[in-house]
Amino acid sequence: MNPLETYLQDLYDIHSSGSGVKETSYYGTLANLFNEVGKALKPRVRCIINIQNKGAGLPDGGFFTPDQFQKRAKGELIEGQLPSRGCIEVKSTAENIDAIAKSEQVRRYLGRYRQVLVTNYRDFILVGLDGNGNLVKRERFTLSPTEADFWQSAAHRRATADELDERFVEYLKRVMLHAAPLTQPKDVAWFLASYARDAKARIESSNLPALLTVRSALEEALGLKFEGEKGEHFFRSTLVQTLFYGVFSSWVLWSKSNPPTNRQARFNWHEAAWSLHVPMIKALFDQIATPTQLRELNIVEVLDWTTDVLNRVDRMAFFDNFEEDHAVQYFYEPFLQAFDPELRKELGVWYTPIEIVKYMVARVDTVLREELDIPDGLADPRVYVLDPSCGTGAYLVEVLHKIHETLKAKGEDALAANDLKRAAMDRIFGFEILPAPFVVSHMQLGLLLQNLGAPLTDSLNERVGVYLTNSLTGWEPPSEEVKARLKQLGFAFAELKEEHDAAERVKREIPILVILGNPPYNGFADVAIEEERDLTEAYKTTVNAPTPQGQGLNDLYIRFYRMAERRIVEMKGEGVVSFISNYAWLDSRSCPGMREKYLNVFDRIWIDSLNGDKYRTGKVTPEGKPDPSVFSTELNREGIQLGTAVALLVRKARHEAAKAVYFRDWWGKSKRADILGTVTAGPDKPYEILVPELSLGLPFRPALLSEQYDTWPLLTELFPVSFPGVKTSRDDFVIDIDRDRLVKRLQD
Repeated sequence: MNPLETYLQDLYDIHSSGSGVKETSYYGTLANLFNEVGKALKPRVRCIINIQNKGAGLPDGGFFTPDQFQKRAKGELIEGQLPSRGCIEVKSTAENIDAIAKSEQVRRYLGRYRQVLVTNYRDFILVGLDGNGNLVKRERFTLSPTEADFWQSAAHRRATADELDERFVEYLKRVMLHAAPLTQPKDVAWFLASYARDAKARIESSNLPALLTVRSALEEALGLKFEGEKGEHFFRSTLVQTLFYGVFSSWVLWSKSNPPTNRQARFNWHEAAWSLHVPMIKALFDQIATPTQLRELNIVEVLDWTTDVLNRVDRMAFFDNFEEDHAVQYFYEPFLQAFDPELRKELGVWYTPIEIVKYMVARVDTVLREELDIPDGLADPRVYVLDPSCGTGAYLVEVLHKIHETLKAKGEDALAANDLKRAAMDRIFGFEILPAPFVVSHMQLGLLLQNLGAPLTDSLNERVGVYLTNSLTGWEPPSEEVKARLKQLGFAFAELKEEHDAAERVKREIPILVILGNPPYNGFADVAIEEERDLTEAYKTTVNAPTPQGQGLNDLYIRFYRMAERRIVEMKGEGVVSFISNYAWLDSRSCPGMREKYLNVFDRIWIDSLNGDKYRTGKVTPEGKPDPSVFSTELNREGIQLGTAVALLVRKARHEAAKAVYFRDWWGKSKRADILGTVTAGPDKPYEILVPELSLGLPFRPALLSEQYDTWPLLTELFPVSFPGVKTSRDDFVIDIDRDRLVKRLQD
């Protein structure tokens, strides 16, 4: 059973016995609930009932942390300790909790303990003091509005727990953490993710008629369809992320103009839109955050709680630990993992470790100089760069750092900041389809420019070149039908139409020379439109190579490769493509057409295989040592199951087809640092020169096959009849330990 179900059952058992005392008989059950929730926290929080009088009366309980207990066998509380996470005031289920919260007794406790959790077992209010010493009700959670309803809910505890347990446990965790210092980005991220989950749970039970305009506008502008249960979940999750990241980004920018030494300054989420630089972001935020919308969504109080937490942050300590160039590592990734880990996996959203980002940008800069004869590399004004899946902007930030490094080396310090701003606005572009990371990328790039002395100017409507768009569509002029729909989009949501048009201009008019990044590995179900699906048609046929087999060309990252290849080869005629992706395409039998084409249309091909594959190598090096994914980091130990590789493809204006592939393997726990070392101070590692074998499908990695492999019979010849095995992919839906719950789920 989950914590809430256990709590309700124990209360109900005592109540139905007829032997309990209204208030005190339930103390043990309440303490068990608090301790069950508290043990999941770091440091864990422990509830003690009936604590000593420390000069303000006898609270019914208090929340303590491990450092307050003696380190000996009995683990007794150290003499004289106040509960570090506040005290507890408990009344019977019949009492009015609002009256209790305002009572003189609670005021006395606040004067001594600064924070009190007031409860009548069915309703919980966290009470504290504001900066002026006035009593404030911080957060509230109601299990049942009346005593009669509560005992009815306790009698049907499983249904009640299924509906409320997750939000209730999150609430109690926030109560126990509310008095803890807030100095670390990951802790602030946890609070925001917790509030965001609460908000998402609230809107998942709403019909959202007021947001149909936003929904249809996003579908039209991005080429998405929010259909079915997954589509609905994706849309609502997107709205909540955008709302909370709009608030967070606004707070970060607000903090820049309100230094931590100004202790009277108070952030207000109602004014968040004023701090956001891009008209489309402001408009989207306003669409979601207007009073009318928020009342219907029932999340005003959640945003108020969020503001309260942000105003509690020790901003000086926070920003000492918050590296603005890497907000993903220190904030966004922990937020997304805590907020909606399943959606993150579905979308294939894995943020690239900074060592890989630095390596790829440095290699691109080098080949621009050495292969395309552009002496200043990325700093040359003729070099237009695109990250087609820019996420929160890591590659764009590193490109700007590389440009700044080059300008400084040339002795152009006085002009470097302004040149960097022009580059960020006019020739370094990013496309992103998810609004939340789009907001973060604008924040990161805006802060970078501000820190380098070239801030964006609101009065001039300056913005960086990151656009909310579908990277895989819009490269060709639209049909008359699409033009008509886009015209309607302009009437419904003018700012989103402007964003769409600006992105289309980049796609059709800007001479992109470099495309780099980390394309998503998975596609969201049912979102691809015809133009996107048709991208891989060019790889489904071959001239001399064996015919493609299997379904590998359906993987989303393949579409990004085709988009990049077409843009550089067919539209520009020269340039560079550098992606880190699933490495299956290097020798997959689904991709001989892709490899054959690349050998024909690119001049130079380099492959850095980063291995770390669960299925091919078992995440073990040839020597038997651990070989984790490069995406396994301190903040994301799981990483990904698939092996990855960095591909660097160069097309010259005077084109000669590639005759070989330059390949090297990277293994072990240190490979991120090792590969970065080859472009910094470390020793270089030579590439192996491969001449892909036509009969094997032109593999871009060393083949471990005998010469007779192709003469062996096909499996379909050995087993002409086949049947699917037992399918377990829907076990979570069709199997349950509770018959009634299973029947209800099937009937729904």
